[in-house]
Amino acid sequence: MIPRLVFENLKHRPIRTALSAVAIGLQVTMVLTLVGVSRGMLDESARRQKGTNADIVIRAGGSAILGFGVEFTAKLEPAFRQYPGVADTTGILVQSLGMLDGITGIDYDSFNRMSGGFKFIEGGPFTNPDEILVDDIYARSKGVKAGDYVKNILGADRKIAGVVESGKLSRMFMQRARLQELTGKSEKYTAVYVKVADPSKTEEIAKGMSDKFPNNSIFSMEELASLMSVNNIPMLRTFIRVVIGLGVFIGFLVVFLSMYTAVLERTREIGILKALGASPSYILSILLTETVLLSLIGSVLGVIFTFGTRWIMHVFVPEMVQITTPDWWPIAGGIAVVGSLVGAVYPGLKAAKQDAIEALAYD
Repeated sequence: MIPRLVFENLKHRPIRTALSAVAIGLQVTMVLTLVGVSRGMLDESARRQKGTNADIVIRAGGSAILGFGVEFTAKLEPAFRQYPGVADTTGILVQSLGMLDGITGIDYDSFNRMSGGFKFIEGGPFTNPDEILVDDIYARSKGVKAGDYVKNILGADRKIAGVVESGKLSRMFMQRARLQELTGKSEKYTAVYVKVADPSKTEEIAKGMSDKFPNNSIFSMEELASLMSVNNIPMLRTFIRVVIGLGVFIGFLVVFLSMYTAVLERTREIGILKALGASPSYILSILLTETVLLSLIGSVLGVIFTFGTRWIMHVFVPEMVQITTPDWWPIAGGIAVVGSLVGAVYPGLKAAKQDAIEALAYD
């Protein structure tokens, strides 16, 4: 009996039902999109780190997992290269250019030797110190190609010498010596990438280097990649929690307004049910069942909408990578259900406490 009453109630008010489900779906989409972008960006960062083909990464002590703002002296690179078991090294300098953009200074020969070389889609290597290389994702997002100029990069327009396949450390590259000169960071590195002669000894060599160079943060590449997760970045974790809290609040408001309006609209119907002997718990169960059904429909819509946001990101903001997160679908759905049930409590109790005589007299 209750399922049929719920279905008929929703069917009788299709516009309100559709708008409520879509609003709950947008709440679910907001949570899933944030988690998908967070994971996508971290996974992309880990993939680009691995694209160097290095076994060990050395940074200045105190560097954040994703942070490249701390430099250390480049004079340490020869000592790293001479460490037993090390086959090759290459140092880089990273300079931020804004919110998501940054440029990486590389020694072209040593970086190519370690990473296996750039795969050029257009153009070719540097031909003069003021040229840059960009990856295909950057080129697509900015609408540029080899031979074009990128405006205002460190005080000048820089010609794109070549567009390379993405996945090798950065989206934009410049010759390291020139970047050091332009930024006033002569003899400074942000990180040194190390290739070992025997990959099976990577962890042993990384530990030995950590003991010998205690003022630096030294990770094996696998360890660094594993640390690139939401749980290891407190600010991002807190931000996601705030957004989830907003999602619950939005779900609460949407369902509260929807159910409160529904109770007012159905005052006479509730009176008839009570006159027929329906108990307060029966009335409450109808409204709560309707709420759960609405939130489940909204959750399904929210999951579908995330495929749309992923497409939008890919087309219009390709540098922000969003992945699908099936493990979060039930979590986001649960958040929607909880927020919705909280929003339905007061209207439900109001309906359950309706006086049958007053309700029947309601016009």
